[in-house]
Amino acid sequence: MTDNADPSTGAQFARHDDRPVSASAATRLRALDRNPLVLANAWDAASAVAIARAGATAIATTSAGIAWSLGLPDGHHISRAEMISAARRIIEAVDLPVTVDIENGYGPDADDVAETVEQIVRAGAAGINLEDSRSADQPLHTPAEQATRIRAARAAADRVGAPDLLINARTDVYFNRERLKADPFAEVLERAETYAAAGADCLFVPGLLDLSTLEQFTAAAPLPINVMTGPAGPSVAQLIEAGVHRISLGPALHLAAYAAVHHAATEFLTAGTYNTFTDATPIAAAIMRS
Repeated sequence: MTDNADPSTGAQFARHDDRPVSASAATRLRALDRNPLVLANAWDAASAVAIARAGATAIATTSAGIAWSLGLPDGHHISRAEMISAARRIIEAVDLPVTVDIENGYGPDADDVAETVEQIVRAGAAGINLEDSRSADQPLHTPAEQATRIRAARAAADRVGAPDLLINARTDVYFNRERLKADPFAEVLERAETYAAAGADCLFVPGLLDLSTLEQFTAAAPLPINVMTGPAGPSVAQLIEAGVHRISLGPALHLAAYAAVHHAATEFLTAGTYNTFTDATPIAAAIMRS
């Protein structure tokens, strides 16, 4: 292992060669996942370091943030190679287990998912998110189709020496109500049961934040539940009280970073001053110093 400085930040990031996910990373993530797990989402190496220095015990990636940082829209527009490259930089930057959002696996078929999983495992991922969506104008994969894809992900991880890879199966039912059954609760519960039987470790239900519905769902679901909160959303304490097992922020931190740039740039370009984030430089320097 060698250390190389990132020229954009001056930080020292650990680099390593292609290798299967380390047993310690997968084991650490699974140990953390036995209790309520709170995950902030990174989109590049510097954001991962900042999150780690804030006290994170594990890191998740945001596929939306990674796509936006490359000038691409969210929703399966980034290529597999681009996502693997971005994820690798995040994984190499921190000494924490990293779970990677691989969107829909970068292809409709089980073989596509398997190829993506093999590559992300070799990049060092300790876990993945795999969603059942296709694109904005297409229906979700059926539960049976997605179960086949989940089984392919598990088999691929086994082939490359990562049997403990943690698979967080994401269902976009609450993001796509208008194209699904009238009862999203029943649809999600059906998918939870099918995905659990296929080998998923937990279920990610973005778009569901109603605490009363979550209480009912976490009591009925066969898998631990992951939700995505954000501005004005329920607190971590409220979500844990509702039975949620894993809580993440999705692209919220990435959007906050853009908002910070906008506010500071507006002040500088209009008032000619730079006081919006007076303490930002020393804090950032301290975070990035190795």
